[in-house]
Amino acid sequence: MGEADTGGDDRRIHERFSARIAVDVHSDGPSGDHFLFAYIENISEMGIFVRTDDPLPPGTELTLRFTAGEERIELDGSVMWINPVREDGDNPNPGMGVRFDSLSPNDRERIVDLVRAVAYLNED
Repeated sequence: MGEADTGGDDRRIHERFSARIAVDVHSDGPSGDHFLFAYIENISEMGIFVRTDDPLPPGTELTLRFTAGEERIELDGSVMWINPVREDGDNPNPGMGVRFDSLSPNDRERIVDLVRAVAYLNED
């Protein structure tokens, strides 16, 4: 599967902005529930990069819960790619790229507002 097949073009079209937002990740997998407490390292209108030493496999469907300002946000997404921890330690940024799934118009508006706020903070 090539990069274009996994949303690579979308990652280039929608600018990503650095962030540091605590996120709870929940997935119902074949081996049972999986919970992660991690950090959103960057965000775009299409998805996020979750910094974690324990990324879930590509294709995993999950629920993301985080707070933006005073607003609690809960969104569904899918793991599109991972950057695993390497045994040689030559990987300073392990984690997983998550694409948002089926955003409602309200959720899309909240994400656009969040991305704009993060972009504004990054300018300072």
